[in-house]
Amino acid sequence: MNDNYHLDTAYMAGLFDGEGSVYVKQITEKRKGKNPCKVWKIRMEMSMTDKNVMELFHETLGVGTLKERKFNKEYAKNWKKQYRWTCSHRQALYVSKLLWPHSIVKLEKLEKIINHYEPALQDLDDNVVDLALERELRE
Repeated sequence: MNDNYHLDTAYMAGLFDGEGSVYVKQITEKRKGKNPCKVWKIRMEMSMTDKNVMELFHETLGVGTLKERKFNKEYAKNWKKQYRWTCSHRQALYVSKLLWPHSIVKLEKLEKIINHYEPALQDLDDNVVDLALERELRE
């Protein structure tokens, strides 16, 4: 792994820590003509008015979608354009694993996504995860 890659992912993690959001929740979903069932909603997103930063974020991660957010309200006509990056499910797992070693603020939520798809790598006799060891095992 080269230093630029490490720097880029650390920067992306810091940016996401400050500006991003993570949604991980199991909900009961009603489906037309079918019985309700439990499904997982897993989504990551980040919004900013700086298009260049958002494009850099999207291109560096290489997954998700980046779109201009549309405001239909009359009062929003003088607002700056806003850009929103989103990803979900397996793409969210990929991004979570990429950002996890550098994350601070969103660490717990990123771990929820990782643990949903991949159980902890440690033997959990006492049900406590050693973050330093887990980072070492995942890297």
